[in-house]
Amino acid sequence: MKPPPPVTRTRIDIPRAGLLATGPGPTLAAMPVARQRPAGRSFRCAMISGCMLHVGLTGNIASGKSHATAVFAELGAHIIDADAIAHELLAPGTETYRKVVAAFGPEILDPDRTINRRRLGAIIFNDTEKRLLLNGLVHPDVRTEVFGRIAKLEAEGRGGIIIVDAALMVESGFYKIYDKLIVVHCAPQLQIARIVSRDGLTIAEARARMAAQMPAEEKVKIADYTIDTSGTFRQTREQIEAIYRDLVLHQLEMKNRA
Repeated sequence: MKPPPPVTRTRIDIPRAGLLATGPGPTLAAMPVARQRPAGRSFRCAMISGCMLHVGLTGNIASGKSHATAVFAELGAHIIDADAIAHELLAPGTETYRKVVAAFGPEILDPDRTINRRRLGAIIFNDTEKRLLLNGLVHPDVRTEVFGRIAKLEAEGRGGIIIVDAALMVESGFYKIYDKLIVVHCAPQLQIARIVSRDGLTIAEARARMAAQMPAEEKVKIADYTIDTSGTFRQTREQIEAIYRDLVLHQLEMKNRA
């Protein structure tokens, strides 16, 4: 069976929506209607019954990714949370944990020897080199685990849609292996409010976290779908449901081509 040829992907913009009812936020600039990106996925349909569409989902801090993936899961998607995997890999006793502690020193540890994520975050968000160092230590292990979980779902012949949620998917180039890319974003002032409320940080600390990431506008440019979480829960859900319906159609088309 020959792999499918590169495809032309048409960007689909779903009406704005939101995670919190705080009123409308600024709309990102309109992007080209169509663009081409080779289908660079590393997994193929091994059998008709197990043919799965692989989707990457990303967004900046406090953009609403967790809410979006929860709704996708409710609709029937298989979710792989790369950020949760990273947390698991940083548990005491793992090889990833040992590499990170060796690189950053015992000062990042709490008395129980677990990594103090807030302390580590303060270090990496204020130092680009250290942030890149941490990513270089953790991301390869995360990718290996993600690939393993995808392969397991494929081997089980589940069929359907796999959505991998990863914060740095675009920055790392990891998005290129997926059939589709979803970018979640929201108004900057809403991001700040969420970070301050959720993480207990100051406004200045929240701004520093945001400044350390690639601008949302740049991620939106390469997205197949975007979800704006600046409005209400209902608006957000409407966007997600529309995207999921389209993904199901793409998955069926891919299955028919296999």
